Amino acid sequence: MFVVFLKFAANKAQAPHFMDGHNAWIKRGFDTGVFLLAGSLGPGLGGGILAHGIARAALEAFVAEDPFVAQQVVTPEIYEIAPGRSDERLAFLRG
Repeated sequence: MFVVFLKFAANKAQAPHFMDGHNAWIKRGFDTGVFLLAGSLGPGLGGGILAHGIARAALEAFVAEDPFVAQQVVTPEIYEIAPGRSDERLAFLRG
């Protein structure tokens, strides 16, 4: 499982120009079943994504396809979590 932080970068002001592509990229993440959750980091820091069922290299490649990443609107940070304990509602994350 991975947590992806997309933190706003110096090119943040260009975000509106790439928002449609960014939203389409997020939709692809959900459509493929890789993204479990996506939302904003507040206030105004960027966004966060919970990803599952993908190898790190594949996730890194997918993140690089985000127009926000490609246009340096955000800087991605990817953290891997090996769930060892969770609420039963999230048992599927433990493998």
